[in-house]
Amino acid sequence: MNGGGGGGGTKISLRLQYYVLLAGVGAVLLVACLKYMPAAAAVAAGAGYGSWGSGLAVATRAGEPEGRKRSPVVIFNFGDSNSDTGGMAAASGLNIALPEGRTYFRRPTGRLSDGRLVIDFICESLNTPHLSPYLKALGSDFSNGANFAIGGSTATPGGSPFSLDVQLHQFLYFRTRSFELLNKGERTPIDRDGFRNAIYAMDIGHNDLSAYLHLPYDQVLAKIPSIVGHIKFGIETLYAHGARKFWIHGTGALGCLPQKLSIPRDDDSDLDGNGCLKKYNNVAKAFNAKLAETCNQLRQRMADATIVFTDLFAIKYDLVANHTKYGVERPLMACCGNGGPPHNYNHFKMCMSGEMQLCDMDARFISWDGVHFTEFANAIVASKLLTGEYSKPRVRIASLVNSTAPHDG
Repeated sequence: MNGGGGGGGTKISLRLQYYVLLAGVGAVLLVACLKYMPAAAAVAAGAGYGSWGSGLAVATRAGEPEGRKRSPVVIFNFGDSNSDTGGMAAASGLNIALPEGRTYFRRPTGRLSDGRLVIDFICESLNTPHLSPYLKALGSDFSNGANFAIGGSTATPGGSPFSLDVQLHQFLYFRTRSFELLNKGERTPIDRDGFRNAIYAMDIGHNDLSAYLHLPYDQVLAKIPSIVGHIKFGIETLYAHGARKFWIHGTGALGCLPQKLSIPRDDDSDLDGNGCLKKYNNVAKAFNAKLAETCNQLRQRMADATIVFTDLFAIKYDLVANHTKYGVERPLMACCGNGGPPHNYNHFKMCMSGEMQLCDMDARFISWDGVHFTEFANAIVASKLLTGEYSKPRVRIASLVNSTAPHDG
């Protein structure tokens, strides 16, 4: 490990700035979202922009400008830091510095990783640009969709400033405003067909689970139906506004994260054969099982929709269990952190602090900062996810792009 970092002891760390700004900007955004809620409610009530009907057939609408080339792929993503492509940085005005983004981008982009995220690899596989954060004012291109994911977000309303319900309100405002402009004959990044044929992706719930992991196991399990219920409501809300193609991610192996493994414990009796915390991983598997069951129930009700659930636990746990196959020497150690082996994670001296210890650029690590994955690991996760073998029903996301009929579960 190479020592790294900078800044004197009197400086406030970027991580501390992150949390302070997160709290402040959250209050402002919640007020803004409440302000726009009546418009969203009017949409739901059918004020000219209600449900587009059950079919996915393409139709030309009056008043829509002709001749503009539209992106064949549109993705709207909802989630937390696992798929945040710069939303939190834009919302808080946080100037994240290197080494964040040091690999592919060679500069910080607001992603909590050294490079690309799984959502970036999904976009690349579909030959569409990386998604622009909804809250990024400059340099954004929404012609292929928008990313509403914000670091720290929860599925539970009020659990974070940018919880899933807030992200949904943001989407509804974006959609309503787009339709208003289309009705005036003006051009918009995404037309009606774009909204109708878009893929609606969700990767959220991890922070909700983490907030309860200190509780006894049975109490944590009792929280899962409520968390999943909020995700279910999100899918139902989008469906009510015309969404018909859903790509839903489960959570990963929470018990293998260096951050979780660094929490003080009485003994190692809860560790499995690969050094991961069994309780935390069992919670993750229970959450995925409940979310998969819920998606199946929705699939039966929404016969004209495609709802694909992808279980990321098996993919991410395999990285640890078979780490030597991937050339990883220390699967439970963060690349960027503090403290060195076994986990290089210190709750008070995290990555981006003045005392961070950073792995070499060409070193193969699964964890970037103790919580989020490196680009190396994200690339492996994406490659497996894109096969469709871990999805229910077993379809590839690419098959959703031009589909006009639901995939059976």
